Amino acid sequence: MIQGLWHVSFTVSNLEAAVKWYTEVLGLEYVRGQIQANAYTSKLVGFPDIHLKVAQLRVPGLAVPRSQHHIELIEYVHPRGEDIPLDTNRKGVAHWAFQVDDMLAEYTRLKGLGVHFKSEPNYIAEGVNKGGYAVYFTDPDGFTLELIQPPPL
Repeated sequence: MIQGLWHVSFTVSNLEAAVKWYTEVLGLEYVRGQIQANAYTSKLVGFPDIHLKVAQLRVPGLAVPRSQHHIELIEYVHPRGEDIPLDTNRKGVAHWAFQVDDMLAEYTRLKGLGVHFKSEPNYIAEGVNKGGYAVYFTDPDGFTLELIQPPPL
């Protein structure tokens, strides 16, 4: 039986650049990094002679049991994969949503750092999050991320 969510992951083009952006721009906390070039990892991911660079991050202040992280970034040094279209309407393309308490302040801060947004913050007029705000933006690799300010309780 599933007991919880361990972590989520994106494959990135350059691990060091991605870690820098996610920590310095988004403010995530770096937990640890590692090189994975071993038989276990090759078997796990299904590629022979694997060479991965991995970084594990977390949102500061959130309790993360055992693993101490809930976000993982991976660079496939070998074998390198091909770039794919990352439009959110394509099957298999995901996004992460980060909760904020002040949408306008965070939007303004990130916009000032050169972050590309798909729109201005949107008032959520329908559904379970009615009364909140949300906006999509992209990281340097083109992955879609979201800020959401939930409605007041």
